[in-house]
Amino acid sequence: MREFNAGYEQFEVEADVGIRAWGPTRAEAFAQAALGVLALVADPATVTAREAREVRAQADGPETLLAAWIDECLYVHEIEAFVVSRVEVTACSDTVVHGRLHGEPLDASRHRLGTVVKAATLHGVSVQARDGRHEVKIIVDV
Repeated sequence: MREFNAGYEQFEVEADVGIRAWGPTRAEAFAQAALGVLALVADPATVTAREAREVRAQADGPETLLAAWIDECLYVHEIEAFVVSRVEVTACSDTVVHGRLHGEPLDASRHRLGTVVKAATLHGVSVQARDGRHEVKIIVDV
């Protein structure tokens, strides 16, 4: 079986932003999707992993779970003014995902805020596994 590095990339969507993420497991693909979305808000390279926040989401299937997971991660950012350098998913099934956001409270002198991300959408969302690689796509409302 081939090994795949985890990662994410943006893709163009009219009036919104899409994130395509991948990894060797669904958990890693979900982690990379959250990191990709949160990287729109603040550059992870400027963030120090001083603290962690627990995040959990539940839904009725993989696609709605991905959207719920992204929304929960955005909620932590918005409510706690928490910026992220790394995302770890510790459990991921078809209906539940649990993980940690590693980062620190927003410091306006060091963290330049980028795009305001309102929420994940269900438009075009996908969760797939092919040839030992898990790939997810999510479009966020900006």
